[in-house]
Amino acid sequence: MSLYTRLEQRLERNSDDAGPVAGELSLLRIGMIWLAANLVVTTLLTGTLFVPGVDYGLAILLIIVGTLVGALVLVSIGNIGTRTGLPTMALTRGPFGTRGSLLPVSANVIILMGWSWVQAMLAGIALDFLVASVTGVSMPVLWAVVCQTIVVILAIFGHEGIARIEPWLAAVMLAIMAVIFITAFTTFTPAEFQAIPVDESIGYTPILVLDVVIATAISWTVLSADFNRFAKSSRAGIIGSGVGYSLSTIISMSLGATAISYVVLSGGEAIPFDPVTIVEPFGWPLAVVIFISVMATNTMVVYGMVTSVVNAIPGTRVKFLPTALILGLISIIGATFFGLLNQFTTFLVLIGALFAPVFAIMIADYYIIKRGAYTPEILSARGGRYWYLAGVNWAAIGSWAAGAVAVYVWTYVWPTPIGATIPAFALTFALYLLLAWRERSKHLQLESRHLTDVAAEPAPNA
Repeated sequence: MSLYTRLEQRLERNSDDAGPVAGELSLLRIGMIWLAANLVVTTLLTGTLFVPGVDYGLAILLIIVGTLVGALVLVSIGNIGTRTGLPTMALTRGPFGTRGSLLPVSANVIILMGWSWVQAMLAGIALDFLVASVTGVSMPVLWAVVCQTIVVILAIFGHEGIARIEPWLAAVMLAIMAVIFITAFTTFTPAEFQAIPVDESIGYTPILVLDVVIATAISWTVLSADFNRFAKSSRAGIIGSGVGYSLSTIISMSLGATAISYVVLSGGEAIPFDPVTIVEPFGWPLAVVIFISVMATNTMVVYGMVTSVVNAIPGTRVKFLPTALILGLISIIGATFFGLLNQFTTFLVLIGALFAPVFAIMIADYYIIKRGAYTPEILSARGGRYWYLAGVNWAAIGSWAAGAVAVYVWTYVWPTPIGATIPAFALTFALYLLLAWRERSKHLQLESRHLTDVAAEPAPNA
C-alpha cells in the first residue's frame, strides 16, 4: 500500500471529509487553538498601522473594543457549527440555498488563499532576516515557499494535527512575546509611549482603526464553525473561541502597536506593515514569533480552504487529500507574489465587504428565521427546505449585495462616523429579516403541524 493511500485512509477515518461531525474537544483545547490562531504576523503587523496615526493609549483601547465587538460575530457563527457539526461554508446553504451558497464559498476560498499568500510572504521575510544576518545571503521568496510547504504538510493532517500542535505553538509564542513586551517597557516608560506625537498625515483616524480591528474578526469568522464544530459543547465552543480569539488578537495587535512605537522612540523610521522594521530592534525573538505564528495560523487557513471545497456541494464525494494537495500547490506558487503585501489594507476592506453581510445573514437566518435549528435537509443535494427557488434564496443574495455595496460606499465614497463594518452589518441584518420574515412564518406553521401530528399519535403502550 502506497504512502498516499495510507494517508488518505487515515484522513477518511478522522472525518475530515464532507458531513457533520460529533465534537469532542474541551473548552481548553478550543481556547488554545484559537489563542494560537491569531497570535499571527498579519494581526501583529496590523497593529503597526495605527501608531502614530492615533496616540498609543487610544490605539490599545480601540484594539480591545473592536476585538470584543468582532468576537460576538465570531462566536455566534462558531456556535452554529458546534450545534450542527457543519463547517462555516456548509452552513451558508441554510440562508443562501444549496446552489446559492456556492457564491460565498467561492469568495471564501479566494479570501483564504489571499490570507495564505500574505502570511507565507511575511514568514519568508522574517526567516530571511535571520538567515541573512548569519550568512549574508537574502532569498525571501525561497523562504516563503519553504514556509508555505511546511504549512501545507501540516494542514493535510486536518483538525487532528492542528489540535495537537496549536497549544504548544501558542505557549512558545506567548513566552517570547512576553520577553518583547518586557524589553519595550524596560527601555521606555509607558508615559514615553503615550507621549509619541500623533501624525495625522498617516490617514488613520480612531474610527478607521476600530473598523480595521472589527474587520480582522470578520476575516477569522470564516473559520469559526470549521473548528468550533469539534467542540464537545456550546459552552466549550463559545467560551473557548471567544476568550482565545480575544486574547490573541489583543496581545498581537498591541504588540504590533508597541513594537512600532518602540521604533519611533528609538529614532528609527516607522514603516507600517513591514516585518523587518520591527524585527531589527528586537532581533531573533520577534523573527521566531513571526515564523511560528505562520506555522500555527496558516495551517488553519489552508485547512479552511480545503474544508470549504470538500463541503461545497452536498451529496458529492470530493476527497480531502487530493483537494488539499491541489490547493496547497496553488498556495505555494502564490506565496512568491510579494506585490500583494502593498495591498493589505484594501484586502481587509474586501473581506469586510464580502463577509460582514454574509455573517449578518447567517446569524439572522439561524437564530431568528429558522429558530435555532437546521433540519437534515441541509445535507440534501437537491430539493427540500433549502432549495428555495432553483437552489437559490434570492432574499439572501439581494441582502448580501446591498451590504457589500454599503461597505464600499461607506468606506470610500461617504465615510460614516462609525466606520463601515458595523452599519453594513446592521443594514444587511435588518434587510434580510424584512425579506425573509415570511419564511419564518412558514417555519412556525410547519413546527405547529409537526407538534399536532405527534400529539395525535397513539401512545406506545396504548
